[in-house]
Amino acid sequence: MISINNLTKRYGDFEAVCNLNLQVPAGEVFGFLGPNGAGKTTTIKVLSGLLLPTKGHVSVGGYDVVTEPLKAKAVTGFIPDTPFLFDRLTGSEFLRFAGRLYGMSNSAAGEAAAEQLGFFDLTQWSDHLIESYSHGMKKRLAMAAALLHSPKVLIVDEPMVGLDPKGARKVRKLFRDLAREGMTIFLTTHELSTAEAVCDRIGIIHHGSVTALGSVEELGQQIRVPGSHLEEIFLRLTIESEGEKRALFGQQETE
Repeated sequence: MISINNLTKRYGDFEAVCNLNLQVPAGEVFGFLGPNGAGKTTTIKVLSGLLLPTKGHVSVGGYDVVTEPLKAKAVTGFIPDTPFLFDRLTGSEFLRFAGRLYGMSNSAAGEAAAEQLGFFDLTQWSDHLIESYSHGMKKRLAMAAALLHSPKVLIVDEPMVGLDPKGARKVRKLFRDLAREGMTIFLTTHELSTAEAVCDRIGIIHHGSVTALGSVEELGQQIRVPGSHLEEIFLRLTIESEGEKRALFGQQETE
């Protein structure tokens, strides 16, 4: 459902992503993790059609994001870290507007909007201007907009930021339910407990390249520490300073 082949993205002389290769099938929740500046956001922007690759091929839902951008976007939902919303619209107006952008009829967009507002506990706020929403409410509204057209692929950047514990738990369950229904979910997050709880597989990107790929159990075996939690796996794979490793994991790390 997501196919990334030899993706490279350069900004001048800086190579943000280098010959990245990933295949994410339908029905999988894939976690794309890495330290700041590793290339996560650049990859997401290419997947969502916000950036063009320097070289390589990327397809979403079977559509090339460069040669068939509208078709790729039509089957994709994108939830950014910081949602851009129209503050002078109401929540209901914004969702109906989003539905029309995806080619839905007025009636279909209205029905889908009402359903999503209900699911995300926003019905009582549906006729309020978005400028009056809290950060968490805006994040839930952005999720509702991304799911309005029942996309085949959902791309999510920091899904839990701004959500209270109830909302975060609901979203974690939602991701698993959507994956069981066949949706592909590609997410990035710094909340490793979230990734560990919802992801089928995890790819760790460092300096623009994937350095490890697999389930949490498989990643633990790769670093020869079976049974490790994702936080330890992530730190062992991304910390380069031997002094910092010794401080975190003890003397045996360098023996």
